[in-house]
Amino acid sequence: MTATASAPAPLHLVLGEEELLIERAVRGSLDAARVVDPTADMTRVRVSELTAPVLAEMVSPSLFSEGRVIVIDSAQDISQEIADAVMGYIAQPAEGIVLVVVHTGGGRSKAGKALPAALRKAGAVITECPKLTKPAERESFVRNEVRLAGGKINAAGVGALIDAVGSDLRELSSAASQLVADSGGTVDEEAVHRYHRGKADVNGFAVAEKAVSGDRAAALESLRWAMQLGVPHVLVADALADAVRTIARVSAAGRGNPNQMAGELGMPPWKIRKAQGQTRGWGPDGLADAMRVVARLNAEVKGAAADPEYALERAVLELIAAKGEN
Repeated sequence: MTATASAPAPLHLVLGEEELLIERAVRGSLDAARVVDPTADMTRVRVSELTAPVLAEMVSPSLFSEGRVIVIDSAQDISQEIADAVMGYIAQPAEGIVLVVVHTGGGRSKAGKALPAALRKAGAVITECPKLTKPAERESFVRNEVRLAGGKINAAGVGALIDAVGSDLRELSSAASQLVADSGGTVDEEAVHRYHRGKADVNGFAVAEKAVSGDRAAALESLRWAMQLGVPHVLVADALADAVRTIARVSAAGRGNPNQMAGELGMPPWKIRKAQGQTRGWGPDGLADAMRVVARLNAEVKGAAADPEYALERAVLELIAAKGEN
């Protein structure tokens, strides 16, 4: 392979703990190598399984300079011997070889902690892959996934999708791509509900939304539908508990700008805005009763009740009755 201006950088540092982003970064390095050499292959090895001679063999130039991507995983556990070997190699990298070092950013050993800084100094291309723990980060991720799939999504759609799928990035990415394909490119709350109708998380969410809104007929219908579809009892119970806790926290915080309240409550603005609408009709006594109901239900669906479906139906009815208590 002849080095050109389009040749991939010889050294990459993938830094963080978010698995999906790490896999994409590693795959991106391979794709870049294959632009220059379509026959380029990839070898991955955990740093704990690596020895200096094995590393030397992996990164040694081949006769025809075929493209290779060498990935060292879990580099935060690197020993001083292997760290020295890595730094020795990158001082004189071989043509056609891309070395990708995957590191959490932490490290127990001195060598593991020092490695990222050393690789930065050596000119490594850095790809940050931090865990997305904040609601705003997950919302941004969803919007970007929809955009990458060729679609667009509004704020209500983002909120509904996270409510439906949860925080797992792989599932969010998959759902975003499928929704864009199914909806013709425009994703909103109704599109999310249509797509996820019949899925476990959404059914639990649907039951909870109807229950805390005081819609008896719709809540019971959603619950029975969920039970017929085999939705785990614990998922419905968790959705009910989350809805009640959210309303209680937002109610206690008082009226305000959801964007300004987000940091204090640790919730995304769309969730606060929605809960503010749901707080109407809920008084302190009703919320206190509702909290007791969902706490009891949690134990019941985990084995305390002989009939968990009856326990769920009773809890839904009690939540509806609690709404309006003052």
